[in-house]
Amino acid sequence: MGRLTTHILDTAQGGPAAGVAIRLFRIGVRREQIAETVTNADGRTAQALLDGESMLTGTYELEFDIGNYFRHSDIAVDDPAFLDTVVIRFSVKGDQHYHVPLLCSPWSYSTYRGS
Repeated sequence: MGRLTTHILDTAQGGPAAGVAIRLFRIGVRREQIAETVTNADGRTAQALLDGESMLTGTYELEFDIGNYFRHSDIAVDDPAFLDTVVIRFSVKGDQHYHVPLLCSPWSYSTYRGS
């Protein structure tokens, strides 16, 4: 069975982003929240977001609350923040491993399918 993992790197300060709230949604006929967590000191979640039988083929969204993270950082950011909640929509096959990292600063972000 497959699994879904993520982590967040703060490219403005050059390290992991700890304490960022993350929500995972399954997109179907309706948008259903299926997980919620917060990143640890390494910018990762304590467990996979989806694993085993919960890893279904389909479309998902990850929401990352990076605006709140940067408001509490050592970087001066605008109020309101340019980036507040970053949303990444992606599709998966249930039998594969997907790692969806977020590289972010207060003004930009990028992602990719990691391993």
